[in-house]
Amino acid sequence: MWRASFTKVGRVLAGFVLASLVGGAADKPASLDAAHWRQAFARPDHAPTPAENPATPEKIALGAKLFEDTRLSGSGDMACSTCHQADLSFSDGVDRHIGHDGQPLDRRTPPLWNLAWGLSFFWDGRASSLEVQAMGPIENEREMAGNLQTALRALDADPKIRKAFAAAFPDDPTVTQANLAKALAAFQRTLVSPETRFDRWVKGDDKALEPNELAGFSLFVGKAGCVACHQGWRFTDEAFHDIGLPGEDKGRGPILGVNAANHAFKTPSLRERVWSAPYMHDGSLATFDDVVAHYAEHVVQRPTVSADLPRRIELNDEERAQLVAFLATLSSDDPPRPASLPAKAMSWGTDERAIPTSTVGQKDKRFTPGAIILKLGEALRIVNDDTRVHNVRLDGRGRSFNSDAQNPGDTVTIGFDEPGHYDVICGIHPEMRLSVEVAQVR
Repeated sequence: MWRASFTKVGRVLAGFVLASLVGGAADKPASLDAAHWRQAFARPDHAPTPAENPATPEKIALGAKLFEDTRLSGSGDMACSTCHQADLSFSDGVDRHIGHDGQPLDRRTPPLWNLAWGLSFFWDGRASSLEVQAMGPIENEREMAGNLQTALRALDADPKIRKAFAAAFPDDPTVTQANLAKALAAFQRTLVSPETRFDRWVKGDDKALEPNELAGFSLFVGKAGCVACHQGWRFTDEAFHDIGLPGEDKGRGPILGVNAANHAFKTPSLRERVWSAPYMHDGSLATFDDVVAHYAEHVVQRPTVSADLPRRIELNDEERAQLVAFLATLSSDDPPRPASLPAKAMSWGTDERAIPTSTVGQKDKRFTPGAIILKLGEALRIVNDDTRVHNVRLDGRGRSFNSDAQNPGDTVTIGFDEPGHYDVICGIHPEMRLSVEVAQVR
């Protein structure tokens, strides 16, 4: 039913775009039919789940653990999360990840948000389900370079993992490839991007978008023609298009054995894309401005270029800025971290399992309390109890520490082996400051 409604919406949107690009509409923005577009971009109230792999809390929790498990890789030092990093929209922040052979991979690491609604997976759509997709990178010699049977034996030798598999699959309580794939896929289906200001506008809040952002949306669904491919609440038609990027990668064509599909790649979702630069299947465009400039000026004309791509888009500097401003409203103010992903524990100067003497929170972009006194040898735990991503930087006594991105729920435990004064700040929100005095034990 969902696929049928998706197709129907696609036809409506395509027809609307075609109408907006003829009869002079390309010369000036048409008035925005807010009611129409609010309906077209409304979010669903739940994520779909396949009957053959129903979601359960135990299965999702197991999948989240396996997503972080380095035993799935051949070298034992890579996990799915190595490339699919939560604070980078489950991508990796580089144009193409370096493979095991020391050379860049052929394509960009794709984000993982909202894949529960996907119809095919990978840039070329070669996987028909998330269960199939999850197995691909593990044994790819250039990616994780693992061996599934070796990995399964290692997991089966771990009593805690064996118990987790049994809880997740009570009808088949074994560590098998099928169950591994189901657990990873179940976890990935929970990665649903949160509502943003654009969604509040869709729900009827006229003040949720600034005038320039609303003007950018009008361009997106009108003059610029972006909505021809970026349809629905996820902003993807799930189809494959040649968008005129230079390069020899044939994309979907070899998968189908159809030359007309050469250079065609899956339309990426635009959700949470602020955190997933650089862009395109090859990571060749660094910013939203570069993306807009590509469609306006740099499309390589060849027979396979998508018929859904407007052949002529003329945008002045103000319109380009408006379009970029709108695209940003499809992302959260801070990189979101799904509740299904286990909180991360980081440490410096002590074991992360150490029982802290004191705990400091980071709610509302401030350390609480803002000053603390410890005795030499005691540990301090800083917990992100905010809705934002933070970072912990420490300077003092000739020593320094800089944590990774600290997502909501993540903790940083710090030990002190020298007395003195230490300044702690958040590198993302430098106005956050914590004063730490470490006293000599007498």
